[in-house]
Amino acid sequence: MRRRTSPPNFDPAATRPWNDGLDGLAFGGDYNPEQWPDDVRLEDIELMREAGVNIVSLAIFAWATIEPREGEFDWAWLDTTMDRLHAAGIRVALATATAAAPPWLTRAHPEILPRRSDDAVLHQGSRQTYSIHHPVFRDYAIAMAGRVARRYADHPALALWHVDNEIGCHNPRDYSPAAADAFRDWLRERYGDLDRLNAAWGTAFWSQRYGSFDDVLPPLDTTAFGNPTQLLDFDRFSSDALLDYYRDLRDTLREITPHVPTTTNLMAGSHKEMDYFSWADDLDVVANDNYTMSADPDRHLLLSLSADLSRGIASGEPWILMEHSTSAVNWQPRNRAKQPGEMLRNSLAHVARGADAVMFFQWRASRAGAEKYHSALVPHAGTDSDLWRDVVELGQAVKALGEVRGSRVAARAALVLDWPAWWACDQDVHPTQVRYTDQVLAWYKALWRLGVTADIVPPSRDLDGYDLVVVPTLYLVSDADAARVRAAAERGATVLITYFSGIVDENDHIRLGGYPGAYRDLLGVRTQEFFPLQEGESVRVSGASLPDGGVSAGLWTEKTTVSDGVEVIAAYDDGPLPGGPAITRRVVPAGLRDSASSAGAPSPAGAAWYVATRLSDDGVAHIAHRVAEEAGVLPDAAAPQGVEVVRRVADDAEFVFAINHTDGDAVLESVAGTDLLTGENVTSPATVPAGGVRVVRVLP
Repeated sequence: MRRRTSPPNFDPAATRPWNDGLDGLAFGGDYNPEQWPDDVRLEDIELMREAGVNIVSLAIFAWATIEPREGEFDWAWLDTTMDRLHAAGIRVALATATAAAPPWLTRAHPEILPRRSDDAVLHQGSRQTYSIHHPVFRDYAIAMAGRVARRYADHPALALWHVDNEIGCHNPRDYSPAAADAFRDWLRERYGDLDRLNAAWGTAFWSQRYGSFDDVLPPLDTTAFGNPTQLLDFDRFSSDALLDYYRDLRDTLREITPHVPTTTNLMAGSHKEMDYFSWADDLDVVANDNYTMSADPDRHLLLSLSADLSRGIASGEPWILMEHSTSAVNWQPRNRAKQPGEMLRNSLAHVARGADAVMFFQWRASRAGAEKYHSALVPHAGTDSDLWRDVVELGQAVKALGEVRGSRVAARAALVLDWPAWWACDQDVHPTQVRYTDQVLAWYKALWRLGVTADIVPPSRDLDGYDLVVVPTLYLVSDADAARVRAAAERGATVLITYFSGIVDENDHIRLGGYPGAYRDLLGVRTQEFFPLQEGESVRVSGASLPDGGVSAGLWTEKTTVSDGVEVIAAYDDGPLPGGPAITRRVVPAGLRDSASSAGAPSPAGAAWYVATRLSDDGVAHIAHRVAEEAGVLPDAAAPQGVEVVRRVADDAEFVFAINHTDGDAVLESVAGTDLLTGENVTSPATVPAGGVRVVRVLP
């Protein structure tokens, strides 16, 4: 794998802010003028003004239009578009035009096509039909990015470089010969020698020991289960390689335009293939795409999770919502149009959780192509449509929220998420089919319904400042990362850890001596053996913190003993382990604060909770309420069910976003100030209309 570093003349301090020249929040979307004749392009500019658009992403899929034949270039249409947008006061996130290789390139160089794990070649005719590992494709892509940068380096409309597009969306795992070569290079760099690789992969099992790096292959389809650590390392390698591809294009841009910031649109919350926490330092601003699943009644909760995760990747800094949809998409089994007010709620929920931009795919709905039924800001029905009128209304709302720009989300709870743990947890050779996101979603939704805003953070991040730390199914964890969770409890935080956490180290090797391995001492529990439940089987769990009669649990139980001083919060009533502990709590002795200001003063005692089974939703809700109450993170006044309340804070102001996801008016206590959307004074109690949004600058 080729590793590039930023050009020697690059000075991060000289890079201007991505939203320099914008007044307030950004509003716009992907613009594809190459799909339309010039009279429509002229109309586009006028309609953008009407809607309040102030930024667009441009030329994302334009390679074959810019270079229809190798070495022949047509820049005139793009020159004109850039000039028109600038004249209209619209900024541009200009793409490298590399997100789809032109047909002449794949025909001339079929060796750049990616392959699946069964060795089948994926052919030209869609997008991202290239291997990012092949040096021929890499050279062509770098050359195209350089041409775009040199041509528009000093154009006054240029605000931001949009590198490629949704990198790894369709080709996250490539098994081609070029990928195999790059994988071997990555392994040489990671392990240095074969002894370390063989030890990490446990190759004494099934006679897999390697005598040469040249013998190592990607995890192609094989006769039985693959080597777990090989699979895990291929996931790591693939994520690193996609990031390395981004870096190649970014550094090409930096050599020419060091003053222009760069980003690419992530897909946090919906794609597990890229470890986006490891990408964060290479993005001048984090950008994310989010699409709700129309069949999911909790789709607005998953939207919030994606937004909180984007903020976590950005280390709390404001970020860009680069894509979402005005209404239906085209790729779900049932592509439902959004209900009245849903687009506004979706958009402002992202802003509530840290976005300083509201952008869409795409500006104008296409007449042809695979996404012609994907909604857009300008629908097929044109401007005489409810959707267009809603778009104009949304543009006005985004403009009214200008003073929110740059503020940060207030959160005292953290939910720990880790991509390598996700990859390792979701492998097949486990006691039962535990799926990583199952518990992530269960505990996130419970906190959301309690009105507790949570930062979603990696285990490598310092957990100072959080009073509640939730660690769902962190199957794989290093010693250093496990220590951070322990330190949070020693500083006085309430920590909750669920089953199948701390089981293996970073090489996917079992931590011997009893489960849950890395967290055994912190929790004061020791599990001798797992007792997974069969499909459809459940147990009852009861205790003082649960409703009378207990709650049901499924999938997972454990044969666990507890240390002295550990409180059994709930036990199994039946099943394979009647009377055994199902939920425990340990008071964690106070540690010492390290800060100079506290001069080694003892911290208050923390608490470490262990949930050793898959609780039903009501069980999760009860325990989530108890730990949130114990940690002191519950809101002062609970919002009505279905009303989302999030606070953004600036140096001299606080903004309360209240988003009503129900079909009835809701009353919100303890909120008073000015509603930025309407300009009216709000007194407590405040009414949030059915399906509506209030954004209140609260009184000091």
